[in-house]
Amino acid sequence: MILPTSPDTVPDPAHDDDRAPVKTEYKFSHVTTQRYLPTPGKAPGWPFADIGQWKIDANASADDWVAELKDWRREHLTRIGYDDANYRRPELQWAQRNFVHAQVMVEDRYLYDPVAGRYTVDRYLDDLEARYGGLDSVLLWCVYPNIGVDDRNQFDFARSLPGGLDALRGAVDDFHRRGVRVFLTTMPWDNGTRDEGEPDWQAIAKIVVAVGADGINGDTYNGVPRAFFDACDALGHPVVVQPESTISAEEHLIWNVQSWGKKAPNEVVPPVAKFKWLEPRHMINYENRWGRDRNHDLQYIFFNGVGYNAWENVWGLWNQLTARDAASLRRIAAIYRRFPSLPVSLDWRPYERTLQAGIFASRFPADDRTLWTLVNRHEYPIEGEQLAVPHVDGTRYLDLWNGTPLQPRIIDGQAILETTLEGRGFGALLALRNGAQEAGLDDFLTQMAKEAATPLASLSATWTALPQTLQPIAPTTPQADAPAGMVTIPAGEFLFAVQGIEIEGQVWEGVDVQFPWEPTARRHHRRRMQVASFHIDRHLVTNAQFKDFIDATGYTPQDAQHFLREWRDGAPQSGWDNRPVTWVSIEDARAYAAWAGKRLPHGWEWQYAAQGTDGRLYPWGDAWRDEAAPPVFRGRVLPPPAEVGAYPAGASPFGVMDLVGHVWQWTDEFHDEHTRAAIVRGGSDYEPRTSHWYFPQAKRLDQHGKLLLMAPGKDRSGRIGFRCVVDAA
Repeated sequence: MILPTSPDTVPDPAHDDDRAPVKTEYKFSHVTTQRYLPTPGKAPGWPFADIGQWKIDANASADDWVAELKDWRREHLTRIGYDDANYRRPELQWAQRNFVHAQVMVEDRYLYDPVAGRYTVDRYLDDLEARYGGLDSVLLWCVYPNIGVDDRNQFDFARSLPGGLDALRGAVDDFHRRGVRVFLTTMPWDNGTRDEGEPDWQAIAKIVVAVGADGINGDTYNGVPRAFFDACDALGHPVVVQPESTISAEEHLIWNVQSWGKKAPNEVVPPVAKFKWLEPRHMINYENRWGRDRNHDLQYIFFNGVGYNAWENVWGLWNQLTARDAASLRRIAAIYRRFPSLPVSLDWRPYERTLQAGIFASRFPADDRTLWTLVNRHEYPIEGEQLAVPHVDGTRYLDLWNGTPLQPRIIDGQAILETTLEGRGFGALLALRNGAQEAGLDDFLTQMAKEAATPLASLSATWTALPQTLQPIAPTTPQADAPAGMVTIPAGEFLFAVQGIEIEGQVWEGVDVQFPWEPTARRHHRRRMQVASFHIDRHLVTNAQFKDFIDATGYTPQDAQHFLREWRDGAPQSGWDNRPVTWVSIEDARAYAAWAGKRLPHGWEWQYAAQGTDGRLYPWGDAWRDEAAPPVFRGRVLPPPAEVGAYPAGASPFGVMDLVGHVWQWTDEFHDEHTRAAIVRGGSDYEPRTSHWYFPQAKRLDQHGKLLLMAPGKDRSGRIGFRCVVDAA
């Protein structure tokens, strides 16, 4: 068993004033599940409010704090029988250089071009390199929030990607060509959809091997179980496992060689990451996906020597890094990548003594080099002397953040290092001893000086939501009378009030969609509008009707994956003629509508036809009635949908049927620069059990669902169908 050690190889400088240091007794043995360690200079019971925090003197107690914490670390590593063998495995050591990570939705239009029908990895990476310096790894996310719209499980969604696993492997190869490692995901809560027939760890290991991925992200895991790690090893394909949440059992540190970190307290004294302290080579990618101002996040990672999860497409909402934060991350990542062994130094010392209040520093020594990372917790710049460090003759000092050499004053054997830190800014100082040489260092300093020529304060820290566009729906040839099988909806005033039912996002700007009359995307929509008369299908389009379309046109979609998946030999199964057609994409539905001289309805048209003018919650009234819709199904394998017209009690005031609780129904499509999504209406009879993370139902008429769109083969579903409308003369 090998334990990492952290001796102080360089003595701490003496106090630079005559105040007696504050002695604080630290007790860390109880710290077991917290993400972050108690900070020095903070008395027990210190208020969370700002009152008095300006009095904190971290220098006065940091030495005692670090000494006590070293004892705590030694004890805890012994308690868990710690063995660092996985951190020494060459095939896993890339995790220690995994500084900038991102979760990308496979639906992101920069990653996948839905028109060309292919992955565009270079376009995706070029954008990130231009904005914040690019990635070291990526998590390809293909499951939530669409999972649960039918009975496909988490592994089915990977296989449902356009081109299947072969095309996904091509995308992984493209990432590898650019030096970017790839994670896939697994989730323990998916136990309500189709049973895979084998344990999750064996199923995901097979997919990881098939596509050549490098790691597994454990969604909601507090430490990815050893079984996942071992399953990949058993297939001769070792991977890095990466839990989403804080490791709850410290022994998981042995095989979870990296993890995500979340929600570091934003206080005067920056916190220390617990698992980074226990094992300095454990790489954390800090994640704050809903953050708009990420300055504290970036200061936290720089102080701790950990990485970042630059997650911007959050379930279809584009939460882009601001220009200031992107520039900060670009400079942090550049320093990390130029000196990759220093942020994971076993001799890391947080709370290095500084010479200015509100400046906090960490020391990362290794051999003949030492890196100090500094953060300014003030809103204003701090100039002048920042550190006093023991000086050895012949040592060179460099200001990495600004790309300049330093000429420190040497006083009583101490080198006094000076620099300027912008308000809420950063600093990085490097000492090279014993004639240490760094190939390409001059070029790196030139690069950093060029970056520093644009002060962070000059860059925008304002976040704005991406504008969305409603895809136009071309009108049909107007008809005076309702065609066969359709119902005329009269013109009239309609109060269109609806809210998006997304699991996450609260009521933040950018959640859900932006109708043309709204200045930005939002969850709640309300507009009193004059609706022109139109005709709408009384029932959902059936398999028999869609078969007529196929026979008449020979329609075959370019992406035929899952197309009419329940049909057999080109026809509906016996007894399915009068059931709503499913496993059709929104493109398939549009093709049928065009052939029939019809179109898909706008969301407000669908709702008006279902609701009438009195704002009722369901087509039949304000209270749910079991006899008005198919019974809820909570099994793991979908039965066929109910026949159309089987629940006449569910008719709307206009006599429209099958509106709620049968199958979801395609209506509008919205897109912004990064995401396409369809509004689906009416909900379905399928409600998988075991988790609240499944695609949420929206059976009420004042609710709609938002399904992320990627490619027809992935978008098709066993519980999405459609109905059509015709414009009235």
